Amino acid sequence: MRTVDLAIIAAYLAGVTWFGARFKQSQNSLKDYFLGGQTAPWWAIALSIVSAETSTLTIIGTPPLAYAGSFVFLQVVFGYLLARVVISTIFLPRYFERQMFTAYELMQRRFGPNVRKVASGIFLVTRALAEGVRVFAISIVISILLKTGGAASIAVIMALTLFYTFEGGMTAVIWTDVVQMCMYVVGASVSFIVLVNKIPGGFGHALDLASAAGKLQVFDFQWSWTKPYTVFAGFVGGCFLTTASHGTDQLVVQRLLSAKNQGQSRAALFSSWIVIFVQFTLFLTIGMLLWVYRTGQPPLAQPDRLYPLFIWESLPVGVAGLAMAAIIAAAMANLSAALNSLASATVVDFYEPLSKKLQLPAHYLKVARISTVVWGIILGAIALVASQWGSVLESGLRIASVTLGILLGLFLLGVLTKKPGENAAIAGVLTGLAAMLYVKFATSVPFTWWVMIGSGTTFGAGYLSSFLIPGARIRDGNDTERTPNR
Repeated sequence: MRTVDLAIIAAYLAGVTWFGARFKQSQNSLKDYFLGGQTAPWWAIALSIVSAETSTLTIIGTPPLAYAGSFVFLQVVFGYLLARVVISTIFLPRYFERQMFTAYELMQRRFGPNVRKVASGIFLVTRALAEGVRVFAISIVISILLKTGGAASIAVIMALTLFYTFEGGMTAVIWTDVVQMCMYVVGASVSFIVLVNKIPGGFGHALDLASAAGKLQVFDFQWSWTKPYTVFAGFVGGCFLTTASHGTDQLVVQRLLSAKNQGQSRAALFSSWIVIFVQFTLFLTIGMLLWVYRTGQPPLAQPDRLYPLFIWESLPVGVAGLAMAAIIAAAMANLSAALNSLASATVVDFYEPLSKKLQLPAHYLKVARISTVVWGIILGAIALVASQWGSVLESGLRIASVTLGILLGLFLLGVLTKKPGENAAIAGVLTGLAAMLYVKFATSVPFTWWVMIGSGTTFGAGYLSSFLIPGARIRDGNDTERTPNR
């Protein structure tokens, strides 16, 4: 029985790796490697954004939230929509003023090269830690399949994803995202149907039981600074979190910059929310159904194993392989995007400006590929220790929330004000970092508020510092630092 499922998974992994590697021939410059030549249609970019926004953390981490609680996580998803309005209004026009490869080039135009490096450095550290958690999440799935240890599981998925990302760049990332996003939605839909058929009385009976237990609750209007999922924390916190992640984090901004123009970038951004909402609802519903299905059974010591264990132990032969391949697909999609975005920030924000002389495009393309490999090794190492960090979904969100607020505050300072200069901006970043370390380690404020606190502190401190720190100046937007022929 397991041989058939493993064969399906192996065939999928081989197929998607081959598909992604085929895009190597179109990679001739950094524009091709990091922006896909800006040739991808908006709908493909939208599905790629969905892959970046969800990943394996969503697939295996969301069902336990409904299993142990209710649907209140959807309040955060509504905040995601508000964020898209902010991003399309404030950030997208700035990003498309001229050709950019990373979000942090905007910070150089406004504040200078030092602030650009600070912002990009924050991204590199945060994305590496958060992505390490995601790599660990997929190692849970691989270990269930192959009965392997964590290190071997991480090595398997890292090697395959690294290969096609190394070869195909952003074009491979976007188009494999499209394939893999469709794959894991189909896998979840099949799991939903099978799960409903296993419950006596079907979906209607499951809804009755869940409703009686309060598991269908979506909105919680209780005011609390310590509850992570309320209307206030969800709408406001979700808005700030997504404004930061989609407006300042290179992982998503790189996709937005890959669109042909600002209009297509905006269409991709808003249409992706519709898919996100449906997707989160589907996985929360699966969690609710698992609660009904497992009634009377002892809870799992590791809740993140709940959904993959159900797939592997309860779904029919072939279907289990399809569903497991779908989970792995989500991991590969997100990991490939992370590798490419980390490499882009490394090369464009650090290597290019520090180069002593201009090089041919082929040289920078080679450096980009080497950076991709180096970051793959780093992420694998981080994943080995991520098993000690708790729930994979909330661990990933907490890590991102610590520094995303600082980045958002810095970007807002740059696009909404004129007086603060480089020194004031750096003062704001340092103040925001101090505030977030205090909030994380000395308070019980949930992570849904962290981005708002971090961005507000950074923006406020940076703006006030502009009145106290001499030398503040406005950059003219035409930075004279040399830019190679990309």
